[in-house]
Order: sequence, then structure tokens, then C-alpha cells
Amino acid sequence: MEFSVSHADDSAFEGDGLRGYFEYRELGIREATGGKVGAHVIRAVPGRHASGEAHTHGLDFQMVYVLKGWVRFWYEGQGEVLLRAGSCVHQPPGIRHREIEHSDDVEMLEITLPASFATTPA
Repeated sequence: MEFSVSHADDSAFEGDGLRGYFEYRELGIREATGGKVGAHVIRAVPGRHASGEAHTHGLDFQMVYVLKGWVRFWYEGQGEVLLRAGSCVHQPPGIRHREIEHSDDVEMLEITLPASFATTPA
């Protein structure tokens, strides 16, 4: 593992992530941990909205912390959950879920183990 520092003004948001309605700013954790841990900030692309497909992720750990705005998810066994600035959710491995909607200004920190994982429609 390596030491890593990431500054917002040194790294750009990119639109080539898992969802086309979000942009992602990698925080350098993937590289520093050799892929064991992923961490990125996700923000909405204004005017683009969730398409709502249920899916699962093949990973060991996933958490989302809302930095700004709000997002509404559906989780199997839990129903709809509204997350707003300051909310944190741990999504257990394999939980079936989908995003329902989000504010145009939503920003979230997501941490995963490992950094790369499979996403399967459910």
C-alpha cells in the first residue's frame, strides 16, 4: 500500500463510470491500495435522471455517504430509502437495489472493496 493525497482541484470528474447520469472523480485510493479499495466522489449530471434498473454488485463492502443534495434508493427487504446530505448507507454484498431519483446537485462519496467489481442486472 502507498501513501496517497487527492485534491479536488487536481482531479476532474469523468463521465465514463457505471451510470451515465453520474460523473465520477477518483480519489487515488484504487492505485494506492493496488485495487483492494475504491473511493470516488459521484455527482449528478444536471438534467439526466436515473433509469431505475434493479441490480446487484459482486463486492465485499460498499458504503455511500451523501455530501450534498439527496438521492432515493429502493433496497430489497428495506423498501425506499431517502438519503440526504449527511446520510450514510452500507449496502451489504449482493443486496438487490436500484436508484429511483436524485437531485440535480447530488454529490456522494462511495467506498468499495474491491475497487473493481461486477454489476449484474437483477
